[in-house]
Amino acid sequence: MPDVMKKQREARRKIIRQWTRLPKDRRQSMEEISEFARTAAQQNENVFVRSRRDPYEKIMGWLLPRAHQL
Repeated sequence: MPDVMKKQREARRKIIRQWTRLPKDRRQSMEEISEFARTAAQQNENVFVRSRRDPYEKIMGWLLPRAHQL
């Protein structure tokens, strides 16, 4: 189980880093956030195999607080 948690933490850091590297004009609307989260969930689906929450919802939870910092 700790290995799964470690993989999810690493994926979280990677996804947030990718998100913050995008130009601000590409991360302002809810549609852009949603599309990025869907793509990230698909690209990292193996990390969230045992997760109870939907990977998309989990990633949205990571990104939304950062989206309001623009």
